[in-house]
Amino acid sequence: MKALITGGAGFIGSHMAERLLDGGWQVLVLDDLSTGSITNIEHLIKRPGFDYRIGSVRDASLVDELVDRCDVTIHLAAAVGVRLIIERPVHTIETNVHGTEIVLNAVARKGRKVVIASTSEVYGKSVHVPFREDADLVLGATVHSRWAYACSKALDEWLALAYAREKDVSVIITRFFNTVGPRQTGRYGMVLPTFAVQALERKPIKVFGTGEQSRCFAHVRDAVESVARLLETPEAVGQVFNVGSNEEVTINQLAERVRAAAGSDSSIEHVPYTEAYAAGFEDMPRRVPDISKLERTIGTWPRSALDRIIEDVLEEKRTRLGVPA
Repeated sequence: MKALITGGAGFIGSHMAERLLDGGWQVLVLDDLSTGSITNIEHLIKRPGFDYRIGSVRDASLVDELVDRCDVTIHLAAAVGVRLIIERPVHTIETNVHGTEIVLNAVARKGRKVVIASTSEVYGKSVHVPFREDADLVLGATVHSRWAYACSKALDEWLALAYAREKDVSVIITRFFNTVGPRQTGRYGMVLPTFAVQALERKPIKVFGTGEQSRCFAHVRDAVESVARLLETPEAVGQVFNVGSNEEVTINQLAERVRAAAGSDSSIEHVPYTEAYAAGFEDMPRRVPDISKLERTIGTWPRSALDRIIEDVLEEKRTRLGVPA
């Protein structure tokens, strides 16, 4: 079997490529390197069965060609990260919606299976925790660009399910919840790698807002394992799945655990949202997935606890920064 991974030089995409190669797949990566990096896949380039192309998912002719060469497409290419989304809402909407439309058109013509990567952001301001895949979505006002990403990914889901119903495309939708691990950058506001670097450099660990907002962090290794198993499960086709962990932690607690694991004396400082982002920024107090549907479909296996995730991120950042353990 051969898989095309759009956004395959990104954080999740590079781990996905690695997992499939380890499982005996052939892998073809497409990435424009706007947020991904060639360094994420350098260790794969000489592996048998791996190939890559530098190009955009918005290049319809290129996507057609690559989809035709593969059995499955895993569509991960997207504008990501809270900071990038707020600063470049036009880029976010165009990349996410138009890119997904091109991929769906191609897989429909070629009769291929596709995984569409979505996000926990689609639940928006919902307070019905834990979030279930069949729950209502509650998005904020259009005047706040914060919600452009959530809206674009929700539209991706509706479009994918429409293709499934009207054109018989084999679609699987995965809503990722705060996926973290090695190779993730803090460049676009990703909290765990940002905290790790700040702690290792003994700089203040900056927590936005009160820090009492809570999240569930899943190791990227577990996230891509979930996708690989869904690909091999016929019952997954046509379904939407939360992919993540249900180990909840506040951002204050996360900062403290990162500081302790790093052996750092960094202070923990709170930064108002008004200073961190544009005026009117809204955040969700809790974001916790119900992962029972995923477990019913693919089974359960030992997943990484948060302390293990933190250690893995710190280990990589120590290496990159040249900080001794």
